[in-house]
Amino acid sequence: MKIAVLDDYQDVFRTVPGFEKLKGHDVVVFHDTEKDITKLARRLQDADAVVLTQQRSPFPRAVIEKLPKLRLIAQTGSHKDHFDIAACNEKGIVIAAKGGGRLNSTAEITWGLILSSFRHIPQETQQLKQGVWQATVGNTLYGKTLGIYALGKIGAMVAHIGTAFGMKVMCWGRDGSLARAREAGYEVPLSRAAFFESADIVSLHIPLDGNTLGIITAADLARMKPTALLVNTSRARLIEEGALVAALERGRPGRAAIDVYESEPVVGGNHPLLKLPNALCTPHLGYNVRELYEALYSHAIENILAFVSGKPANVLNPEALTVRR
Repeated sequence: MKIAVLDDYQDVFRTVPGFEKLKGHDVVVFHDTEKDITKLARRLQDADAVVLTQQRSPFPRAVIEKLPKLRLIAQTGSHKDHFDIAACNEKGIVIAAKGGGRLNSTAEITWGLILSSFRHIPQETQQLKQGVWQATVGNTLYGKTLGIYALGKIGAMVAHIGTAFGMKVMCWGRDGSLARAREAGYEVPLSRAAFFESADIVSLHIPLDGNTLGIITAADLARMKPTALLVNTSRARLIEEGALVAALERGRPGRAAIDVYESEPVVGGNHPLLKLPNALCTPHLGYNVRELYEALYSHAIENILAFVSGKPANVLNPEALTVRR
């Protein structure tokens, strides 16, 4: 079987436990993202199976219909909004997916961004290398108000760490988030406006779907303090298009720490946030840890081997199994 692995930027797939089980199969690993549909289809034209690394490459009908040899998509993680399931069903392409790994890494990078922003760690590190000792003055987290938008699993981790720093935790979101916040003893403000107006840090932990696209508006951002920090380690399109850059240029909020972008990867420094002095930007490091890659890629390998053995496992679209090829 010819197996193509997409978007493995750091060439991790070949190093995970279980890779040796694919001996005898032809494995090709691609380390970049090909956004052109025609070029992507050409890249995969001989593949029997494709391993998708998270959501890095969309897999629409236009790609699927150009891949007559494709029999299996091994998705890493539980996301499924980036491929066309109906098209796969029609073509008899099985999608196997199994979630895996803990969510701690995203909570960890959230706090890395917060601490780096409040204590100017990137700037101070660079200044020290240039011979300058203590070029800025930071701020403590103690006594500040941490605003968590969506108190799910990751939001709850971030909130818990906030309390360890002596912060006041305030939450906003859907009814479920607000109920969990009250149960945990966190503050729930009287209104959405009050949430944005009173937080020293607003950290977004909202799943992206049709209902949350652009849920953070320019008006929300305009209510934030000039000293406040917006943190987004969730999805860029939660924020109204163009609103964050405009808000940072106006100074409300005063700064942002961002790990996610509308189109990834961002290469060549080609993003407006990278040009702003009050934006701290990282290249989607939230889940970029070896432990998570090993879990996700190992599951993908297991799903490939199960398919080859004639006993497909973790199938998202069992309808595809009934299509004769």
